[in-house]
Amino acid sequence: MLFTSISFLYYFLPIVIAFYFLVPKKMRNMVLLIASIVFYFYGEPRYIFLMLVEILVAYIGAILIDKYKKKSLLMGTIFIHIVLLCIFKYTDFIISNVNNILKSNLSLLRISLPIGISFYTFQILSYVIDVYKGKVKVQKNILKLATYISLFPQLIAGPIVRYETIEKELDERKHSFENFAYGVRRFTIGLAKKVLIANMLGELCKQFTNTNEESVLFYWIFAISYMLQIYFDFSAYSDMAIGLGRIFGFNFLENFNYPYISKSITEFWRRWHISLSSWFKDYVYIPLGGNRKGLKKQIRNILIVWCLTGIWHGASWNFVIWGLMFGIILVIEKICLGKILEKMPNFFKRLYVLFIVMISFIIFNTENMKEAWSNIIGLFGVNGKSLVNPYTLYYLKNYMIILITAIIGATPLIKNIILRLKKNTILNKAINIVEPIYILLLLLIVTAYLVDNSYNPFLYFRF
Repeated sequence: MLFTSISFLYYFLPIVIAFYFLVPKKMRNMVLLIASIVFYFYGEPRYIFLMLVEILVAYIGAILIDKYKKKSLLMGTIFIHIVLLCIFKYTDFIISNVNNILKSNLSLLRISLPIGISFYTFQILSYVIDVYKGKVKVQKNILKLATYISLFPQLIAGPIVRYETIEKELDERKHSFENFAYGVRRFTIGLAKKVLIANMLGELCKQFTNTNEESVLFYWIFAISYMLQIYFDFSAYSDMAIGLGRIFGFNFLENFNYPYISKSITEFWRRWHISLSSWFKDYVYIPLGGNRKGLKKQIRNILIVWCLTGIWHGASWNFVIWGLMFGIILVIEKICLGKILEKMPNFFKRLYVLFIVMISFIIFNTENMKEAWSNIIGLFGVNGKSLVNPYTLYYLKNYMIILITAIIGATPLIKNIILRLKKNTILNKAINIVEPIYILLLLLIVTAYLVDNSYNPFLYFRF
């Protein structure tokens, strides 16, 4: 079930909210748990039992870890979850590579990927590790632990919510009109970002991939459009998850912070998919030694982390190359480039980041490096395409407004203007009056678009 579906917006969500606030407080976790199971079952009925088994393993494992304090129990619990993730996500990838290396003909199992397995597996791993370290108390109520792991707002595409973030809120949550209103506003804005911007950019990218009328300009339009699409697609889902969480009394941490205004790749990864990059930092990079054991081992640790970051995104070599590309650039920035960047004007710093990220997402978006290389050299006219053609101008004209809107929306410009206006007492009152009307109109426009349009994928569902 998609957040951007009529069935979710006008049936599932209103029913869940109604039941949630009508039942006694002690029953609210149960409402969320049942709703989350129904939500997952609707989209992935075959794998609901896999998730429930993983919850049970995490529950028993954490209790044993807390009781005996043995690292072997921690490693055993982690091993089970990693193996399950590998079986369902990487089996065919491993078989394909074995076939290529050994010239064998092993049959692929063609196991479909359970939605959200990468996200809820990482939540489980962070929980059991934190129990072992004593950072959080073991949860002895299996229903509460199941609620945390399966919570539908962030179940299938993040952000990766750590147990410590909502540990207290599982027992006692504060509900208020302000929180509810903020949640509705944040969800609706995320919904609009997804449907009115990301989806339209996706349609433009689809036109590029389906045509034989490429031009140098169209290669650039495609690369920029995809870079914007993936940002608005994923940040929109995070906005909706954070908004839904607030409606139900949970305070999820931010997952994006205008990454396209970054002045280095290091800064970019402090602003992009924050929950994932911080997870790898705390549970892989630091345990490996971080930067505490000399430069050589720090470089090794960075490359390991980014190789894993790439493969986390998907069972394909383009993701590994994508991750290692960032790892290498981060190492170069750490060794020498960072000092050079500090002396450069901000405009060139941001241009450098945007170009690197654009190239990286070309690699990220393709199924093989041959296609990626063709799209990269197409940016510079090396493949013999014309600079521009009527086909390109037609689509540039049709999508110009959405491209400009997306570029502005990827910066904090509008947010900063509104914050400045709110400093004026009269304007602040006017904004407070207009805002609910604006949110309602936005919801109506999105609804009309959803009823009329079938193109509505979530890019991160494939990870």
